[in-house]
Amino acid sequence: MKKIRKSIVATLALALVATPLLMTHSFAEETDKLQEGLRVEVIAKGFQHQFWKAVEAGVKKAGEEFNAEVNFQGPDNESAIAQQVEYLNAAIDLDPDAICFAALDTKASLDSLKNAQEKGIPIVGFDSGVPDAPEGSVVANASTDNYAAGELAAEHLYELIKDKVSDPAETVRIGVVSQESNSLSITQRTAGFIEKMAKLIGEDKVSIEGHESLAKPVEGAKVVIELGIPAEVKDADAANVASAILEKEDLIAVYGSNEFAANALITANEGLDRLGKDKVIAVGFDAGKKQLDAIRDGIFVGSITQNPVQIGYQAVKLAVMAKSGVEVKDVDTGALWYTAENMTDEDIAPCLYE
Repeated sequence: MKKIRKSIVATLALALVATPLLMTHSFAEETDKLQEGLRVEVIAKGFQHQFWKAVEAGVKKAGEEFNAEVNFQGPDNESAIAQQVEYLNAAIDLDPDAICFAALDTKASLDSLKNAQEKGIPIVGFDSGVPDAPEGSVVANASTDNYAAGELAAEHLYELIKDKVSDPAETVRIGVVSQESNSLSITQRTAGFIEKMAKLIGEDKVSIEGHESLAKPVEGAKVVIELGIPAEVKDADAANVASAILEKEDLIAVYGSNEFAANALITANEGLDRLGKDKVIAVGFDAGKKQLDAIRDGIFVGSITQNPVQIGYQAVKLAVMAKSGVEVKDVDTGALWYTAENMTDEDIAPCLYE
């Protein structure tokens, strides 16, 4: 048994190099405390979408490595709130050792969460987690640090345009299209990108304009970051916002902070032909057929993807640790930069979806 545990530690040590964890203790030091043969119920937001299939792959991987029995399930679609609550209640009735839960609607799950808490079943949130859950009902979350993911997009884009923004003779513009200004994950991806880009260029040299949510104008700045957000989350409204940015003559680069925003840029470009490696440099976030095709065709240079395999893996890992009495903290499951050159790599491909 000790040999098996040492093998697990060695394997995870390599994995953790690429996946920073927000924990104060060494996992290797705690390995001997982990229980085996635990039963973990995993309830996702769905199961048909390719994203959730990648999450399930991570769940199964963790189950094998920690010798845990895992059961992955989700509703028919991400609007089936009542069905998901039924799954959660059924899981609680089974009295498992732990539950991993990505809530479609926390309010609809409140009674269930309290019930699990009263029965002493640790719940681990994953993906978007369980926002505003009753205190103590969720022991930790495995999810993407969206602000850091936005920063990663800025770092990669900056390397491609730094010669144009270091000391421009005339004004140059970086456009940003965001789906909305309310959703926490979207606003963090947007703010992370904008604020990191400003720091890389020099905050006193950058004027952040456009939507008031992040505006920070600097008079006389030669680099402008312009944020555009549609009045409503509709394809036509987003395409109009994207078109208005793409039509700016001083535009050198653009960023779409999720699949919806990236698709808006792609749609707007169909009539303008502004995007490309030797034109306006575009980067996105998430995946989807339209965005993947744009990357393959050279319209986008690359995009950021969450790591759904790690989301599933780390959720089960946290569940096993929590049930074993090991202290747990929230885990950043990381983000990956992908391009036409690396999108088929074994660590990237499972994180992309059509």
